[in-house]
Amino acid sequence: MRNGVMLQGFQWELPADGRHWSLLKKQARQFARMGITSLWLPPATKGSGGANDVGYGVYDLYDLGEFDQKGSVRTKYGTAAEYRACVKALRAAGIQTLADAVLNHRLGADGTERVRAVPVNPDNRLDIGQEPVEAEVYTRFGFPGRGKRYSGFEWNASCFTAVDWNGLDPRRCLWLLEGKQWATDVDGEHGNYDYLMGADVDVNDPRVKRELNRWGRWYLLHTRVDGFRLDAVKHISAAFYRDWLKALRRASRREVYAVGEYWQPDVEALLRYLDQVDHGMDLFDVPLHFHLREASASGGAYDMRQLMQATLTQRAPMCAVTFVDNHDTQPGQSLESWVDGWFKAAAYGIILLQKEGYPCVFWGDLFGIPSRGIGAVSELPELMRIRRWCAWGEQTPAVEDSHLFGFVRGGTSAVPGSGLVFLCTNARGGVCHVEVGQDFAGQTFRCAVGGQASVRIGEDGWADFAVADGGCSVYVPQETLRVHLWRAWTTARKRLAGAVHGVRVKVLG
Repeated sequence: MRNGVMLQGFQWELPADGRHWSLLKKQARQFARMGITSLWLPPATKGSGGANDVGYGVYDLYDLGEFDQKGSVRTKYGTAAEYRACVKALRAAGIQTLADAVLNHRLGADGTERVRAVPVNPDNRLDIGQEPVEAEVYTRFGFPGRGKRYSGFEWNASCFTAVDWNGLDPRRCLWLLEGKQWATDVDGEHGNYDYLMGADVDVNDPRVKRELNRWGRWYLLHTRVDGFRLDAVKHISAAFYRDWLKALRRASRREVYAVGEYWQPDVEALLRYLDQVDHGMDLFDVPLHFHLREASASGGAYDMRQLMQATLTQRAPMCAVTFVDNHDTQPGQSLESWVDGWFKAAAYGIILLQKEGYPCVFWGDLFGIPSRGIGAVSELPELMRIRRWCAWGEQTPAVEDSHLFGFVRGGTSAVPGSGLVFLCTNARGGVCHVEVGQDFAGQTFRCAVGGQASVRIGEDGWADFAVADGGCSVYVPQETLRVHLWRAWTTARKRLAGAVHGVRVKVLG
């Protein structure tokens, strides 16, 4: 039995030294020991910024750091060979690998084309001009550094829906290429949010659709990743991703896990999208992120009883990937909505220890963001261990208060020592009288996170648990420590018997 944890294996401001794939490979077994079961890798494809590109300014989907294009062979993270070696090491450690697929747009074209296009109001994409005009647009992608290796498909204006630059007209607008239309099954922001940036890929063009299907099959076979994190899905035809994932699963004859980034705080939009893609992917729980952000930034005014209301975790828990922050929400980025540091431990306790949702831990929270002077969340490794060993069984509310949030996990006989009590507050703390259950009567619960005194459970299954002002507390059965020490000793003995040296044993506490 495993409580899965996804790690977003990067943050936006990693050094562009080409060493990240090697670092992830080296750390693979340590990640597994931390309880990480899947790792979301940054985009491996060559971007328009070459060795400095984070990966979202996609230039060539087939160049994973193998060809001399955009000023370098390697990407920001390393070479294609190092990427494949990283994936192999992670999978050998029992960690599922997720590639970041950015299919919405292209940047860094190799040349321009003369076409006809219609001006579009960027603030209302349904406000489209009547007559097309002459336009010079960056839509020619020939990939001279790669040639026809892996694919001979060349991208030109017929492969794109729209651009945001016309060399013959300086107006601030979008340019809908003649004969093209916006996809209708996209987000409704700005009237229609098909266009995001660069040269917008027309995924409904039959030739483009065939090429992207071919690329997906090639990528799975070439890299051996287990699935995809899908970028900017609100800007891409839902029908395309519905059919693309089905085609990949048929061709590969395996699950091909997928999670989509639909950046929308309205849970109803996420639910509609899940229906549109036949529930063929999970989605990040963006509404919950914003609830956590508001709880941390409202000066105690946020009502903690609303924390899980109107979230994907509440409405469609089997499809919810929960997160506190990510590369887009970190300070300095376009979607900055950083959860304040004082509330981070509570926020991670919520997503890691509750029953519903698949939690995703952010690299910048686990290891810090040195370029911004932001340190790691010190409680995070312990919370991950508690999830692994204790966060089992049914979940019941522990408290009903506008400033306090908490729950009890009842544990299971299948995981000895499991069960916990979690409490957090966005304002004042206090002592809560909590029903843990008569199965724990007479047992002692120690405070693994929060620095509070141990608690003995009464014969009626109730006890008083404390949480500090603006803090969080996690209590686990004292039995957990004994069980975990036994597991660690047994594992170490097996490794020593197999002549594996240098074993380091970590325990709760």
